[in-house]
Amino acid sequence: MKKYYTFLVALVLFSACKKKAEKTVEIEAEPTPDFIVAFGSCNMAQEPNPFWDDILAENPNVWIWGGDIVYADTDDVDRLRSIYAMQDTVAGYNKLKQEVPIIGTWDDHDFGLNDGGSDFSIKKESQQVFLDFMDVPADSERRKQEGVYASHEYEVPNGKVKVIVLDTRYFRSELVKDEESEKRYKPTTDPEATMLGEAQWQWLEKELNGSDADFNLIMSSIQVLSGEHGFETWGNFPLEVEKLENIIVQSGAKGVIILSGDRHISEFSRADIDGLSYPLVDFTSSGLTHSYFSFSGEPNKYRVGEVVSDKSYGIINLNFEDREAEFRIMGDNGVVLQELKQTY
Repeated sequence: MKKYYTFLVALVLFSACKKKAEKTVEIEAEPTPDFIVAFGSCNMAQEPNPFWDDILAENPNVWIWGGDIVYADTDDVDRLRSIYAMQDTVAGYNKLKQEVPIIGTWDDHDFGLNDGGSDFSIKKESQQVFLDFMDVPADSERRKQEGVYASHEYEVPNGKVKVIVLDTRYFRSELVKDEESEKRYKPTTDPEATMLGEAQWQWLEKELNGSDADFNLIMSSIQVLSGEHGFETWGNFPLEVEKLENIIVQSGAKGVIILSGDRHISEFSRADIDGLSYPLVDFTSSGLTHSYFSFSGEPNKYRVGEVVSDKSYGIINLNFEDREAEFRIMGDNGVVLQELKQTY
């Protein structure tokens, strides 16, 4: 009787497994990206960053610093250098440096002055400290130019990616304080006010006009499309926003994507630009070690999805054949907090 019972149990289990197997449907795996970009901003060297192992696990082709690499806020060059040096002692970051190319720009806190611009007293010295941290060779042309802007090209079997890194600090005109509302700043009416300065504008136009890349990523430390919140944004210089959009359109550059940081929140903004055959996306990723946990809302007419106020970093998966970019706001341990797909 015991043997017969055992046989019946085995038969039932076999039948159940067979039915389950019959219902199994093959799920097609997502295509492997041709090129992976990881980026982030707002990082305090003295605070734990939980993401370096996750970023490395993504196997990115490049890591882009979006600014506020460290929080120095000082006009003491030696102190500035020592705070950068502290970041270089972080084990997870050092491991990433050994395996992935590191590029990027600065923002106000690593520049040395909160909301600082062209009138910062040690901007020349600060530039050299930044370039030291980024391991830029002593004989590089970037050591001689004013500003930390640069372009980088990456070619893989299926296509090419260009990353254009802007400097929104060195030349930026004075911000206009908003005395009429609770916002910090308001748009300037000065037609001469600039975000990038004449030399950088000419350089950017040349970089886009001459680009044969399949995707062109522009790293701006501050947001470009979200301009209503009253903090630092390209929206404080409306004529400069118009100029940037016109240059992108007239260049005919393929797959232009804006990356930004600064805000201690992450979000996607997307706008239809006259003359551009695809929507312009501004992917904001911030911050790595601290974020705006008390965020309760702010206007952004270009926002897609919701604001992520948790600590996070950004991933962009690029596929050349489909001309598709997949944007992901990433949390700890590979958790996708939000994503957006865009065809170009």
